[in-house]
Amino acid sequence: MQGFATAVTPVNLLFAVVGVLLGTAIGVLPGIGPAMAIALLLPVTYGLEPTSAMIMFAGIYYGGMFGGSTTSILLNTPGESATVITAIEGHKMAKAGRAAQALATAAIGSFVAGTIGTALLATIAPWVVQFAVSLGNPSYLAIMLLALVAVTAVLGSSKLRGFAALGLGLAIGLVGLDPVSGQGRLVFGQPLLADGLDIVVVAVAIFAIGEALWIAAHLRKTRSQTIPVGRPWMGKSDWKRSWKPWLRGTAYGFPFGALPAGGAEIPTFLSYITEKKLSKHPEEFGHGAIEGVAGPEAANNASAAGTLTPMLALGLPTNATAAVMLLALMQLGVQPGPLLFEEEPKLVWALIASLFIGNALLLLVNLPMAPLWAKLLQLPRQYLYAGILFFATLGAYAVNLQAFDLVLLLVLGTLGFAMRRFGIPVLPLIIGVILGPRAEEELRKSLQLSGGDPAGLFSEPIAVVVYAIIALVLLWPLLAKVLRRLFPKAAAEVGELVEPVVVVPEAGTGTGENEEPAEVQVMDIHGPRHGGKTRR
Repeated sequence: MQGFATAVTPVNLLFAVVGVLLGTAIGVLPGIGPAMAIALLLPVTYGLEPTSAMIMFAGIYYGGMFGGSTTSILLNTPGESATVITAIEGHKMAKAGRAAQALATAAIGSFVAGTIGTALLATIAPWVVQFAVSLGNPSYLAIMLLALVAVTAVLGSSKLRGFAALGLGLAIGLVGLDPVSGQGRLVFGQPLLADGLDIVVVAVAIFAIGEALWIAAHLRKTRSQTIPVGRPWMGKSDWKRSWKPWLRGTAYGFPFGALPAGGAEIPTFLSYITEKKLSKHPEEFGHGAIEGVAGPEAANNASAAGTLTPMLALGLPTNATAAVMLLALMQLGVQPGPLLFEEEPKLVWALIASLFIGNALLLLVNLPMAPLWAKLLQLPRQYLYAGILFFATLGAYAVNLQAFDLVLLLVLGTLGFAMRRFGIPVLPLIIGVILGPRAEEELRKSLQLSGGDPAGLFSEPIAVVVYAIIALVLLWPLLAKVLRRLFPKAAAEVGELVEPVVVVPEAGTGTGENEEPAEVQVMDIHGPRHGGKTRR
């Protein structure tokens, strides 16, 4: 109740409204997910009191999630991999003249799932904290290593590329002075690198600059053609067909969001498969079934609430958006983890209360404004990404007011572009930058407690269990091959379920004089496959 009292003050309520509007406006723009939206808007919160800043980020978070579904439904262009499934049925509904119903079920499903997910967060997080306080340094180190390995092992089409990205992130995290000896590491004689690379600069460069350069390399010169929305509403049959998928999607989304490397891709995929199996109208799937929008959107937003549980209680980000929110907290001088609930109770409970408020505002603000957001999709891409580059540069410079940061921004932005070009996932790099130094600190403390004996790393039962899980994650490809040989029929059935989803943007058919052919995005449940040649 104290959290609600803090969150509903006029100033904080204003920040929540601004966050929802900004998050939705940026999330609606093609190719910009909630992680990039938060990274771009990090500098906006400089000078704000931490509680107000986090309330604003809560609004941006949910607004960005809803904005991504708008682009998927109207343009068939998912802003991130979690909204790929929404695009399958949502865009078919839009083409059939039911864009209003698709947007309405996405918005209401997001509200229902977000509210239930936030209630579970408020209930479960204190238990997680009590458990985490009982852990020692070896267990914490093991959990951090699990997060690093799990996030890396399940992303992208190649584990090698995932671990390459993780290595880059750990290397960037090493830049600066050694915390024990004071010895310079990877500073190359440059004094400005002694304090390490600012995490905000790294995040803005990898997300915003890298994405803008990637889009610019594939820029089409014509405007995107959007579908008229009308006033979002749902008929009686739409409500009847949507409410069960909303609840089932929530049940899928929250636990996956709370797991390391769970993310929203797998629960949205499972929700879609479930609704297809249970639907009384299976023939509509592939042609615009409302259940195929309601379930995955609910799973997506419930997963968003789930990711905040390990981020606040353990200080472990499980996806890119949580990683950027963790950066925002650290930038504000707040250290997430078990002690956060004791040291900053006002901030934590105000943040959780603001998630309820932001979720309600999302519905109240965005349902009437859906036609306006649709018009944003008609912005010419060259103007859009020029603006993104401008604000990203301004934000990076505002961190330290150092021209050197702009050089770092360009170098790391080029790295982000190269990673997208060769299909190297971005998330392991960001997770490595954040968790690398903290894992090193826990490793040193563990070895100090054991007098330098490596056996001290296995001195706690939790640590041993977690290391066993890490071994299972790493050895799973080998085990899967063995299982496929032993049970070929079952393996074939599973293989059919995880066939890649091909998403073909309607805008840009290659008929315009100055227009490139439409790009076919081949995406699996872990995101776009950028590696190799582009399929057209």
